[in-house]
Amino acid sequence: MLYIIKHVLNGYLLRNFKMSLILPEEALVKFIQLNGWDIENQKWIRRTNYKAALKSLDNSSDISINFLNEITSYLQIYIWGIVYCYGITQDPNTKDYMMVLHYCKNGNLRNYYLNSNDDTKLYDLSRIANGLLDIHNAEKVHKDLHSGNILEGGTMYISDLGMCQPANKQIVKEEGIYGVLPYMAPEVLRGYQYTKAADIYSFGIIMNEFLSEEIPFKDIPHDHILAIKICKGLRPKISEDIPKFLVDLIMKCWDAKAENRPSAKELDQILAKWHEEYMKFNGEIYSQMSEYEKIREIKFKNRSHENKSESIKTHPQAIYTSRLLSFKNLPEPVNSSDLTSFQVNSDDVSTNLISECFDVQLSESDLNEINQEEEI
Repeated sequence: MLYIIKHVLNGYLLRNFKMSLILPEEALVKFIQLNGWDIENQKWIRRTNYKAALKSLDNSSDISINFLNEITSYLQIYIWGIVYCYGITQDPNTKDYMMVLHYCKNGNLRNYYLNSNDDTKLYDLSRIANGLLDIHNAEKVHKDLHSGNILEGGTMYISDLGMCQPANKQIVKEEGIYGVLPYMAPEVLRGYQYTKAADIYSFGIIMNEFLSEEIPFKDIPHDHILAIKICKGLRPKISEDIPKFLVDLIMKCWDAKAENRPSAKELDQILAKWHEEYMKFNGEIYSQMSEYEKIREIKFKNRSHENKSESIKTHPQAIYTSRLLSFKNLPEPVNSSDLTSFQVNSDDVSTNLISECFDVQLSESDLNEINQEEEI
């Protein structure tokens, strides 16, 4: 059943809260949740002082019927690996809609890995993959999967199902695509239909970010040039300390050809199996993960002694919130030519090569093409 919560959240308006789930205190509320009807005593069963988070849908006062219908369809699907949405409310002043979500105290994935030193990364990845599988089994696609939409609240949750398009737009397809550029599959950048395989690409970027603990493409502008480079095979660098079996999976997920990427079911099965092997505390997977965790612990201690703001410092034109993008004349997606010698499951290529091979140069004709489009 879908509960629409009416004005119980007055006074808890969000300040500069634009599609972000790193919540200030003002965004946290306590509300009464109705858990059912007590037939014997003829009264509602109430759960009081329940923490929830608000998420504002900017410029949604003229929200479309199609968008509301999509919200309804997602709210009616209860999946354990998806952050629970209790309903929607409306700001009585601006008339913008706000989602009432389960509160995840550790924030999004990026906030979590920068501020914790857990040794459960295989399990965490397995939980994210399982949540994505549930979405795909429900014949849905996320469309906007990035580290800001993965939350940690005792376990990993995926958030923002179907919320990626502007709430006040009837048709986004005519204007462009909506998302966070570093996480978007090259075929989506070119305007092709969003598919389950595009979610898998995003998962690969997230997986590498989580294991490398590096924000993807944080030192460069997120512009047309980056979109061209992604289509030509540019990918975030892979940290040298990531175990090779995980590197192989990352690269399969972000393959330029959608048909070469694994399905969510395959991801779920593979990561669950690896976690099971790891928990036996012996074998090759346990050995590789133990080495990775030792290196990561040193990195975490070093980061704790340094200025943490440096870890999250990004280029002024690197944008990690969902936005409307429109690119023209992007090249056909290919894998970087530097990767031709590295085949998945190959044992004869060092991780040093992997970390160095994700660079793509633009030709003079590419730059001229971009300049011409900007003049138009």
